[in-house]
Amino acid sequence: MPQILVEALAKTYRVAERAPGLAGAVRGLVRRRWREVHALAGVSFSLEAGELLAFIGPNGAGKSTTVKILSGILRPTSGRVEVGGLVPWQDRVRHVARIGVVFGQRSQLWWDLPVIDGFDLLADIYRVEATRYRSRRDELVALLRLEPLLDQPVRQLSLGQRMRAEFAASLLHDPAILFLDEPTIGLDAPSKLAVREFVRRLNREQGVTVLLTTHDMHDVEALAERVIVIGQGRLLADGSVESLRASVLSERRLYIDFAAPAPELAIAGVTVRARSGRSLELAFDPSKIPAPSLIAAIATQHAVEDIHVDEPAIEEVITRFYDLHDAGES
Repeated sequence: MPQILVEALAKTYRVAERAPGLAGAVRGLVRRRWREVHALAGVSFSLEAGELLAFIGPNGAGKSTTVKILSGILRPTSGRVEVGGLVPWQDRVRHVARIGVVFGQRSQLWWDLPVIDGFDLLADIYRVEATRYRSRRDELVALLRLEPLLDQPVRQLSLGQRMRAEFAASLLHDPAILFLDEPTIGLDAPSKLAVREFVRRLNREQGVTVLLTTHDMHDVEALAERVIVIGQGRLLADGSVESLRASVLSERRLYIDFAAPAPELAIAGVTVRARSGRSLELAFDPSKIPAPSLIAAIATQHAVEDIHVDEPAIEEVITRFYDLHDAGES
């Protein structure tokens, strides 16, 4: 039995509409117009214990709606959802005791209280036994380097500091599942790296199941073993980053630094993507021209200082995926 089971999940909102201007406002008071917005339409997937899943898609795709349903905040219009054998919105007390949630744009800590007081309050709310709480708190404080921040009010913390405190707050009751909704939004590079390393250790060393929604494709590439792509409330793809890459973009990239100014190259099946001084970026399909053959063809004709092969950036893969999907629907 999967730890998380989602079948034919749908969520529809009824949104009021009115014409612009004063006349529209007056008509809206007399006769309200409504339209339906389908945030989710038949989404199905499952997640085994200990998996780390990235849930990605453009704004309005339904990512946050899915997380809110899984965490028991929202009730779906239809469909089946079980998390650890519980229906989140029907058995919320038992359900929330077994999950942790971090929303990148919302805080679960009290804004004017010191961080340590917020931790103590959450421990009371979750009814964590005192000895267990102190042990878990001290472990998280050490892992997330929170010791200098414990006596500061949350409102005085930087965004990166607050997010580290939010991670600790979500894990004080030792949940088996962690839902992360844009946890690195707005963070600087060092803070993002720290968050990624913490999530990786949490998943791989402690076996915590993680569902991550993000727009940062570096988060996906660094953490996710599996990716679900969602668009307009529908599931578009489900698989590894490698399988997603192979399905939409088979080409690879060759980066070359020459000893002299970069030459003009004309090789069948090879495209020059970028040129700068002595450097070239080439795109090629390894099924048509293998990388060793391409490298040999260039190195025998030109003096090369450095050369390496890489995959296209994950952002480019996802953009190409959306473009192909949109073209297929049009």
